[in-house]
Order: sequence, then structure tokens, then C-alpha cells
Amino acid sequence: MQFEVKPGDEMLRMTLLGGQARVLLCETTQLTQAAADIHQASPVCVAALGRLMTGTAMLGVMMKGQGESVSVTVKGGGPMGTLVAVAEQGDVRACCDNAQVDLPLAADGKLDVGGAVGHEGRMSVVKDLGLREPYIGQCELVSGELGIDFANYFTVSEQQPSLVALGVLVEGGRVRKAGGLLIQPLPGCEESTIEQLELRSPMFAEISRELCAAPKEELAEGWFRGLEPVLLDRTPLRWRCSCSRERLARALITLGQDELQSLIDDGQGAELTCHFCRKRYAFSTEELTELLKAASEKKED
Repeated sequence: MQFEVKPGDEMLRMTLLGGQARVLLCETTQLTQAAADIHQASPVCVAALGRLMTGTAMLGVMMKGQGESVSVTVKGGGPMGTLVAVAEQGDVRACCDNAQVDLPLAADGKLDVGGAVGHEGRMSVVKDLGLREPYIGQCELVSGELGIDFANYFTVSEQQPSLVALGVLVEGGRVRKAGGLLIQPLPGCEESTIEQLELRSPMFAEISRELCAAPKEELAEGWFRGLEPVLLDRTPLRWRCSCSRERLARALITLGQDELQSLIDDGQGAELTCHFCRKRYAFSTEELTELLKAASEKKED
């Protein structure tokens, strides 16, 4: 089967051999470059944020309900600090504590993502399905390289064995290519199919370089030749932050009346910066007074 080639960041969702396995294949080059520009990130941090957003985007496109979202938090103890990515279907954003970390290359000559993220800690996944309580899954980090860690999350927390490949290629200070692949056997998958996928897994290992050589659609045709790939749908991916003045105002209210009164007494107003997009929101003393009033009325209720 020949897939139509389309440029830009998007997620392809496919099945193999009549539904024996599920495949997600995506390019996230523009997404990753947006993160690099917004956070003025070093190459190793670009690679880490790009891999995290790619894995989170995969989780996001699996959630089809309107308004559903998923957030992935990685605390590995490395110099990047805490990493967070959020996906609302095809809209993705990410941030970290320190995006300017610069490390020597790893022994294999590649960016030391595991060293920047850290090797000891947890990956936490929160799925907001619009219900009273969100789904929360956690697992220990395996390597900090994130591809293996996402595979471990699917296997441990969702009891779904998975093959995950994530890659970001940074050259000359720019993101040349970024993308990822997820393969999951489904109920009824034959052992021979799993063996075929395991034999082909080395083909996916350098996915960002593979994406430099051919469009994702052509790669899918080659990788899964003989496995009857069927394209189910395509989801465009883009960087998008959902911050707003209203959200930041609610965040100020959660500080509590004492903290708000302290800001008012200071007479300088307040300025908040969104961690994801770095946009700044200024609140005057008068606006803080109105928020204090709202906080007081909420407490009385």
C-alpha cells in the first residue's frame, strides 16, 4: 500500500496484519524547533524536550474525547531538573527547569540525553479524561534516554508491551529532524508477527536520521512491507500553549489571601511568566485587589 506523502509535523496511525498490531509514526521537527527557540535550549536539552514531546504526542492522539489531555512529568535527578510535556490531542507543549544545560557528548558520540535528564527517578503520566478523578500512572526511569522509559511506562503501567523509538537530530544549532515510532501488539497478535517486528526493530533505532533520508510515509512502506500496513488516520501536530490571563489570575488566587495582601501592600503589582511559552502577564495593584476580593468571596462560599 502506498501512502500519500504530506510535509510537516503529524502523526500517522496504522494497523498491521488486519489489526494484530498498532503503529504510531510521527514527525515532530517543527514542534521540537519551537521548544528550542522558546526556551533557548542547548542541543542536549533540545533533544530531551523533543523526545519527551514526541512520546507525549503519542499518548495525546490516543485520547479522542473533546477536551481530554495528558501530561508527562519526568524527574530523573539530572541537571535539567523536572521536565514536563502536555498534549491535547495534536497540540503539544513542554518545559523544563534548566534548558541551558551543556554536557560533553556520550561515549558513543551522541548527545547525552540520559545524563541531562538523569537516570534515577520517575516518569509520571496524568490523563485528564474529563472525569472527576484523572488517571495517574507512574514508573521508575530506566535510562533517562526517554525512548526506553516510555516503552517501560506502557509495559509496566498500562500492561501493554511496546516498542518505542524517539529521535532528535540537531545540526548547526537547528533541529534537522525529529520524530518517533510506537508499535504495540494487540489482543490476538500471533507470535510470528511479534518475531517479525523484533527482527525489524534495528531499522527503527536511528529514526531521526531515517527521517532525513525519506518521508515518514515511505519509511512506513519499507519498514512494514509484507505486514499489510493500513493507514487509519493522520493528526497534525503543532506547538500550542493554552495559557491565558484568566488562568494566571486563577493561579494568583490559589496563593491565598495573605500572599495576595502582601503583594498588594508591596505596591509593585505582580508579573507571572508561563513556564511553557515564556509569555509574561502583568497584574496591577488594582487588579490584585479585585482578585483578593474574589478569593475572599470564594472562601466565604
